[in-house]
Amino acid sequence: MTTATGSRTSPDKHDARRRALAESALRTLGELGYTRTSLREIAQNSEFSHGVVHYYFRDKHELIVYCVRYYKETCVRRYDGVVTTATTPLELLDGFADKLVETLVEEAPMHRLWYDLRSQSMFEESLREAVLHIDGTLEDMVWRVVSRYAELCGTVPALTPRVTYGLVDGLFQQALLGFLSGRGGVLDELRATVRGLMPTLVRAEA
Repeated sequence: MTTATGSRTSPDKHDARRRALAESALRTLGELGYTRTSLREIAQNSEFSHGVVHYYFRDKHELIVYCVRYYKETCVRRYDGVVTTATTPLELLDGFADKLVETLVEEAPMHRLWYDLRSQSMFEESLREAVLHIDGTLEDMVWRVVSRYAELCGTVPALTPRVTYGLVDGLFQQALLGFLSGRGGVLDELRATVRGLMPTLVRAEA
Protein backbone atom coordinates (compact mmCIF):
# COMPACT_ATOMS: atom_id res chain seq x y z
CA MET A 1 0.00 0.00 0.00
CA THR A 2 2.80 2.41 0.85
CA THR A 3 4.56 1.77 -2.45
CA ALA A 4 1.37 2.20 -4.46
CA THR A 5 0.52 5.43 -2.68
CA GLY A 6 4.02 6.76 -3.23
CA SER A 7 3.89 5.97 -6.93
CA ARG A 8 0.60 7.80 -7.25
CA THR A 9 1.70 10.93 -5.40
CA SER A 10 5.16 11.25 -6.92
CA PRO A 11 3.90 12.40 -10.34
CA ASP A 12 1.60 14.87 -8.57
CA LYS A 13 4.54 16.34 -6.65
CA HIS A 14 6.59 16.49 -9.84
CA ASP A 15 3.81 18.36 -11.68
CA ALA A 16 3.30 20.69 -8.74
CA ARG A 17 6.98 21.61 -8.75
CA ARG A 18 6.94 22.21 -12.50
CA ARG A 19 3.94 24.51 -12.08
CA ALA A 20 5.71 26.39 -9.28
CA LEU A 21 8.78 26.79 -11.48
CA ALA A 22 6.61 27.99 -14.35
CA GLU A 23 4.92 30.63 -12.21
CA SER A 24 8.31 31.87 -11.08
CA ALA A 25 9.83 31.76 -14.56
CA LEU A 26 6.93 33.65 -16.13
CA ARG A 27 7.86 36.78 -14.20
CA THR A 28 11.37 36.80 -15.65
CA LEU A 29 10.25 35.79 -19.13
CA GLY A 30 7.62 38.50 -19.18
CA GLU A 31 10.23 41.13 -18.41
CA LEU A 32 13.14 39.93 -20.56
CA GLY A 33 11.46 38.10 -23.44
CA TYR A 34 12.40 34.87 -25.17
CA THR A 35 15.85 35.57 -26.59
CA ARG A 36 17.26 37.34 -23.53
CA THR A 37 16.23 34.69 -21.02
CA SER A 38 18.29 31.63 -20.06
CA LEU A 39 17.69 28.94 -17.46
CA ARG A 40 20.40 30.53 -15.33
CA GLU A 41 18.72 33.94 -15.61
CA ILE A 42 15.42 32.40 -14.53
CA ALA A 43 17.08 30.73 -11.54
CA GLN A 44 18.82 33.96 -10.50
CA ASN A 45 15.45 35.75 -10.42
CA SER A 46 13.61 33.05 -8.49
CA GLU A 47 13.82 31.04 -5.29
CA PHE A 48 15.03 27.99 -7.24
CA SER A 49 18.63 27.06 -8.02
CA HIS A 50 19.87 26.57 -11.56
CA GLY A 51 20.26 22.86 -10.81
CA VAL A 52 16.64 22.52 -9.73
CA VAL A 53 15.37 24.35 -12.81
CA HIS A 54 17.51 22.18 -15.07
CA TYR A 55 16.33 19.02 -13.31
CA TYR A 56 12.69 19.68 -14.16
CA PHE A 57 13.28 21.20 -17.61
CA ARG A 58 16.06 20.00 -19.88
CA ASP A 59 16.42 23.33 -21.70
CA LYS A 60 15.01 26.82 -22.10
CA HIS A 61 12.72 25.81 -24.96
CA GLU A 62 10.96 23.14 -22.89
CA LEU A 63 10.51 25.51 -19.96
CA ILE A 64 9.18 28.40 -22.03
CA VAL A 65 6.72 26.24 -23.95
CA TYR A 66 5.50 24.76 -20.66
CA CYS A 67 5.18 28.23 -19.11
CA VAL A 68 3.15 29.70 -21.94
CA ARG A 69 0.93 26.62 -22.20
CA TYR A 70 0.34 26.79 -18.45
CA TYR A 71 -0.50 30.48 -18.54
CA LYS A 72 -2.73 30.33 -21.61
CA GLU A 73 -4.68 27.34 -20.28
CA THR A 74 -5.78 29.66 -17.49
CA CYS A 75 -6.20 32.66 -19.76
CA VAL A 76 -8.54 30.98 -22.24
CA ARG A 77 -11.15 30.38 -19.51
CA ARG A 78 -11.08 33.99 -18.37
CA TYR A 79 -14.08 35.06 -20.43
CA ASP A 80 -16.25 32.04 -19.65
CA GLY A 81 -17.87 33.85 -16.73
CA VAL A 82 -18.96 36.66 -19.02
CA VAL A 83 -20.34 34.19 -21.55
CA THR A 84 -22.21 32.23 -18.89
CA THR A 85 -23.75 35.10 -16.92
CA ALA A 86 -24.64 37.57 -19.67
CA THR A 87 -28.36 37.64 -20.45
CA THR A 88 -28.41 40.45 -23.03
CA PRO A 89 -26.15 41.39 -25.96
CA LEU A 90 -25.15 44.64 -24.27
CA GLU A 91 -24.26 42.88 -21.03
CA LEU A 92 -21.99 40.45 -22.86
CA LEU A 93 -20.49 43.22 -24.97
CA ASP A 94 -19.65 45.38 -21.96
CA GLY A 95 -18.35 42.43 -19.96
CA PHE A 96 -16.09 41.23 -22.76
CA ALA A 97 -14.68 44.69 -23.49
CA ASP A 98 -14.03 45.36 -19.80
CA LYS A 99 -12.36 41.98 -19.33
CA LEU A 100 -10.06 42.57 -22.31
CA VAL A 101 -8.92 45.86 -20.81
CA GLU A 102 -8.50 44.31 -17.37
CA THR A 103 -6.30 41.46 -18.56
CA LEU A 104 -4.25 43.78 -20.76
CA VAL A 105 -3.41 46.00 -17.79
CA GLU A 106 -2.91 43.31 -15.16
CA GLU A 107 -1.01 40.81 -17.28
CA ALA A 108 0.76 42.87 -19.91
CA PRO A 109 4.16 41.11 -19.45
CA MET A 110 2.56 37.70 -20.05
CA HIS A 111 0.79 38.86 -23.20
CA ARG A 112 4.02 40.43 -24.40
CA LEU A 113 5.78 37.11 -23.89
CA TRP A 114 3.10 35.30 -25.89
CA TYR A 115 3.45 37.61 -28.88
CA ASP A 116 7.22 37.33 -28.63
CA LEU A 117 7.02 33.55 -28.66
CA ARG A 118 4.59 33.54 -31.56
CA SER A 119 6.95 35.72 -33.59
CA GLN A 120 9.93 33.53 -32.71
CA SER A 121 8.06 30.46 -34.00
CA MET A 122 8.37 31.95 -37.49
CA PHE A 123 12.09 31.23 -37.24
CA GLU A 124 12.27 28.32 -34.78
CA GLU A 125 10.40 25.26 -35.97
CA SER A 126 10.63 23.64 -32.54
CA LEU A 127 8.22 26.25 -31.17
CA ARG A 128 5.55 25.96 -33.85
CA GLU A 129 3.57 23.00 -32.58
CA ALA A 130 3.05 24.60 -29.17
CA VAL A 131 2.30 28.01 -30.66
CA LEU A 132 -0.27 26.60 -33.08
CA HIS A 133 -1.94 24.69 -30.26
CA ILE A 134 -2.14 27.76 -28.05
CA ASP A 135 -3.34 29.90 -30.94
CA GLY A 136 -6.10 27.39 -31.56
CA THR A 137 -7.29 27.54 -27.96
CA LEU A 138 -7.38 31.33 -28.10
CA GLU A 139 -9.36 31.17 -31.33
CA ASP A 140 -11.86 28.88 -29.61
CA MET A 141 -12.08 31.32 -26.70
CA VAL A 142 -12.97 34.25 -28.95
CA TRP A 143 -15.43 32.11 -30.88
CA ARG A 144 -17.30 31.18 -27.69
CA VAL A 145 -17.76 34.86 -26.92
CA VAL A 146 -18.90 35.82 -30.42
CA SER A 147 -21.17 32.79 -30.76
CA ARG A 148 -22.90 33.63 -27.49
CA TYR A 149 -23.21 37.27 -28.52
CA ALA A 150 -24.84 36.20 -31.80
CA GLU A 151 -27.19 33.90 -29.90
CA LEU A 152 -28.28 36.71 -27.58
CA CYS A 153 -28.82 38.95 -30.62
CA GLY A 154 -30.91 36.27 -32.33
CA THR A 155 -28.41 36.15 -35.19
CA VAL A 156 -25.45 34.05 -36.34
CA PRO A 157 -21.73 34.88 -36.67
CA ALA A 158 -20.92 36.59 -39.96
CA LEU A 159 -17.31 35.40 -40.28
CA THR A 160 -15.33 32.21 -39.75
CA PRO A 161 -13.72 31.52 -36.35
CA ARG A 162 -10.24 32.17 -37.76
CA VAL A 163 -11.10 35.54 -39.29
CA THR A 164 -13.00 36.59 -36.17
CA TYR A 165 -10.06 35.68 -33.96
CA GLY A 166 -7.65 37.53 -36.26
CA LEU A 167 -9.66 40.74 -35.94
CA VAL A 168 -10.01 40.64 -32.15
CA ASP A 169 -6.42 39.51 -31.60
CA GLY A 170 -5.09 42.23 -33.89
CA LEU A 171 -6.91 44.92 -31.93
CA PHE A 172 -5.66 43.51 -28.65
CA GLN A 173 -2.06 43.36 -29.85
CA GLN A 174 -2.19 46.96 -31.10
CA ALA A 175 -3.64 48.09 -27.78
CA LEU A 176 -0.95 46.18 -25.88
CA LEU A 177 1.79 47.91 -27.86
CA GLY A 178 0.18 51.28 -27.22
CA PHE A 179 -0.15 50.53 -23.51
CA LEU A 180 3.47 49.41 -23.20
CA SER A 181 4.52 52.57 -25.06
CA GLY A 182 2.60 54.77 -22.64
CA ARG A 183 0.15 56.05 -25.24
CA GLY A 184 -2.70 57.89 -23.57
CA GLY A 185 -6.29 56.79 -24.05
CA VAL A 186 -5.37 53.36 -25.41
CA LEU A 187 -7.56 51.48 -22.93
CA ASP A 188 -10.68 53.52 -23.62
CA GLU A 189 -9.94 53.17 -27.31
CA LEU A 190 -9.75 49.38 -27.06
CA ARG A 191 -12.99 49.23 -25.10
CA ALA A 192 -14.80 51.47 -27.60
CA THR A 193 -13.36 49.68 -30.64
CA VAL A 194 -14.43 46.26 -29.38
CA ARG A 195 -17.91 47.56 -28.66
CA GLY A 196 -18.09 48.91 -32.19
CA LEU A 197 -16.63 45.78 -33.78
CA MET A 198 -18.83 43.13 -32.19
CA PRO A 199 -22.09 44.06 -33.95
CA THR A 200 -20.29 43.75 -37.30
CA LEU A 201 -19.28 40.17 -36.48
CA VAL A 202 -22.86 38.89 -36.61
CA ARG A 203 -25.58 38.94 -39.28
CA ALA A 204 -29.25 38.15 -39.49
CA GLU A 205 -29.86 34.44 -39.87
CA ALA A 206 -31.19 33.53 -43.32
